[in-house]
Amino acid sequence: MSTNAMATTTSQPLDLLKRYGIWIAAAVLIVVLPKIFTSGAALTTMSLMGIMIVFSLSYNMLLGQTGMLSFGHAVYYGLGGFLAVHAMNMIAADKLPIPLPVIPLAGGFMGLLFGIIFGAVSTRRAGTAFAMISLGLGELIASLSLILRGFFGGEEGITANRTKMLTLFGVRFGPQIEVYYLIGAWCLVCVALMYAFTRTPLGRMCNAVRDNPERAEFIGYSTQMVRFITFSLAGFFAGIAGGLAAINFELMNAVNVSGAQSGVVLLMAYIGGVGHFFGPILGAILVVLLQVMLSDVTGAWMLYFGLIFILMVMYAPGGLAGLVMLHAPLWRNNTLHHVLPAYALMAGPAFLLLGGTVLLIETAHHQLVRAATEGPAMHFFGLTLQSNSVIPWATALIAIAVGLLLGRRFAPRLVEAFHEASSPAAQLGRIGGA
Repeated sequence: MSTNAMATTTSQPLDLLKRYGIWIAAAVLIVVLPKIFTSGAALTTMSLMGIMIVFSLSYNMLLGQTGMLSFGHAVYYGLGGFLAVHAMNMIAADKLPIPLPVIPLAGGFMGLLFGIIFGAVSTRRAGTAFAMISLGLGELIASLSLILRGFFGGEEGITANRTKMLTLFGVRFGPQIEVYYLIGAWCLVCVALMYAFTRTPLGRMCNAVRDNPERAEFIGYSTQMVRFITFSLAGFFAGIAGGLAAINFELMNAVNVSGAQSGVVLLMAYIGGVGHFFGPILGAILVVLLQVMLSDVTGAWMLYFGLIFILMVMYAPGGLAGLVMLHAPLWRNNTLHHVLPAYALMAGPAFLLLGGTVLLIETAHHQLVRAATEGPAMHFFGLTLQSNSVIPWATALIAIAVGLLLGRRFAPRLVEAFHEASSPAAQLGRIGGA
């Protein structure tokens, strides 16, 4: 065998590993995570993460890829979930030989159907007009969810029992671990399909329509048709996420089609970063964690979501993924260690600012909401404070003021260190040292 042939044979597995390594790693991670986090709460949280990853990525097909800001994406998620619940009840009652793992396709069909119906109307406009149409359609379905009780079940919703369906290979999907693996498998498949969509010519045209719709029209593409197809596909994947939610919770109600649910998916996508494919994945994981953790700790957890969203819009419009990719060149050039001392220096002011803000919010929330029934005494990280006393208020304001002053003082050092690490001189120094 020649040297060239041997090199080609050796490079083929490496090329395959480079191309599909991330997907193999994701599959292994899905399998291994329940072995590490074994509690029931952890399994429930990870199952919800899988559902929200599919949901947020479907929303990113609209906002991140095509530039369509929708305020009613929960419509397709909720309708998909409701059809999945009804399908589960019909299959269980008639004893049809349809296994549970295919039920999300029913939700996807419902999302696709209404994506086509509503998309034919809403995608005729772009920008603000599209956003307002999506908001109107979302409110329409949210109102109907309390009127059409036969389909939506009113305020109580529709319930189902996933264990009454056909047993597949002896698996009844009763324990949460079995549901987790079902959701994990669907999540991996949907993520791969949505990523593949971004690599297609249509996916590239979505970016063109987002960035310069006039030029896309000029070269012969119908921007309305591109938006319509993408909108319909986004509804399909949102419906699959709704079907997975129906399986996981065995319940769908009016909340799943409400504006609040559309707001949550917007938060997930934007906080994670709509400019990068993996951004909504990060956002979904973070928001689910915060929902589960903060809701158990404080009653003002929604306020924290609003603050995080405002800070992201003002100071990190690229989201978490944008912050990660900002440091990618430093990682590749092995100069990331140049900025670590500056980050360590900023940790103190950030801690003071964060601690003071949390103390101020919790003191105000306790005094305004809970003091009338529970008294002024409040617990803050193991400390007992009086919300009607000047001490917690003054401490919070002083911590915020000191954090802001120190942050403004140390910020130029961080900027300087980042520019030095990004400069060609730093990269040449690395090469010369190597």
